Amino acid sequence: MLVLGIETSCDECAAAIVQDGRTILSSIVATQIPLHERYQGVVPEVASRAHTEWIMGIVKRAFQEAGLQPSEIDAVAATAQPGLIGSLAVGLSFAKAFAWARGVPFKGINHMLAHLYAPRLAADIAYPFLGLLVSGGHTILCRADDFDDITVLGTTIDDAAGEAFDKVARHYGFGYPGGLVIDQLAERGDPDAYRFPMPFLHKGEHRYDVSYSGLKTAVIHHLEDYARAGTQPSPENICASFRKTAVDILLSRLWKAIRDTGITRIVAGGGVAANSYLRRQLMARKDLQVFFPPLALCGDNAAMVAGLAYHYFRRGDRDGWDLAPSSRVPDFKWRREQH
Repeated sequence: MLVLGIETSCDECAAAIVQDGRTILSSIVATQIPLHERYQGVVPEVASRAHTEWIMGIVKRAFQEAGLQPSEIDAVAATAQPGLIGSLAVGLSFAKAFAWARGVPFKGINHMLAHLYAPRLAADIAYPFLGLLVSGGHTILCRADDFDDITVLGTTIDDAAGEAFDKVARHYGFGYPGGLVIDQLAERGDPDAYRFPMPFLHKGEHRYDVSYSGLKTAVIHHLEDYARAGTQPSPENICASFRKTAVDILLSRLWKAIRDTGITRIVAGGGVAANSYLRRQLMARKDLQVFFPPLALCGDNAAMVAGLAYHYFRRGDRDGWDLAPSSRVPDFKWRREQH
């Protein structure tokens, strides 16, 4: 089965063709970073306009790279939720029109489930496993018993991890995008140079949840303390210490979930899955099976959309032409674990 996937949930305009849920025949990703860099963040209107201008060309390039014709596609999928509503609408509308014109089935895909699927494009991964989904807008610790059978164990109660990276980078003027810049600077710094606070959350129903607002505020105030003293902190040390604390917050909840569930198979997905410190810490645990996406599949891409969609189509699932985009995930049954 040849599936055309389209991803436009935020500021990446992507198209890919994947065979039988595993073999990537093409994967094209056009980044909008230069368009948003001056604003140090994604501007929704700018993003949606760029998707409108780029989507046709990106899909054509995907077919050229795969050496296929549009008539050879068996099904079409696009990210339907969550994301920026204007950006989602562009990709979703294009995908539905393409599928309708070709008379092939169409499926709208949950962006976070696609990130969780990305490592399966490179490796066979058995169920169940614990999933760590960390991106600019989401931080989720979950248990996966099938590709769409997900139990949420914990999430952020305020800022997402990726959001905290971006805000710290913006405040210090490190550059954009924040996660990548901080990771690069941190590789040259001392992670023990500064001690930033770990959040204290009550036990019970929040025992797997995380919080980043306190850490973000502490790091920002740290710069203000230096400013009052008329000195400048080391950017490398700030980044290394912040990165260590931010990742350790995630890992503390993951270690707890491993002990409680007995599941030692771990899958990481999302942009922060490219973080160097996170990868080293997880890979150092020889008692765990750890799966990361290839670096090219950590960020937003359409291969993960097409790969995941294959399993829906094989089961006979498809969506109607009236499917609307959603900035959240109201129609996906994320099951919150009952403690």
